[in-house]
Amino acid sequence: MPTVLRFAGFRVVIYPNDHHPAHVHVIGGDGEAVFVIGKPARLIRSTGLSARDITTAQDVIEKNAEKLIQEWSAIHGNRN
Repeated sequence: MPTVLRFAGFRVVIYPNDHHPAHVHVIGGDGEAVFVIGKPARLIRSTGLSARDITTAQDVIEKNAEKLIQEWSAIHGNRN
């Protein structure tokens, strides 16, 4: 499970055997959130994270969307 980004005690992870759409798992604190990568990033689900942590994570993902899409493509290739 490659960690592709770290911020404020959180890890942003892309799982190699994961599915489309291109998304990341934000893990830290007492929970996890999953976001579709984009501008805006779209929350798929979260467990155990505060609303503040989710908002912060969404902001970080949006600011790093291009890098995260490149990481997704490097891990998953261009398969549909």
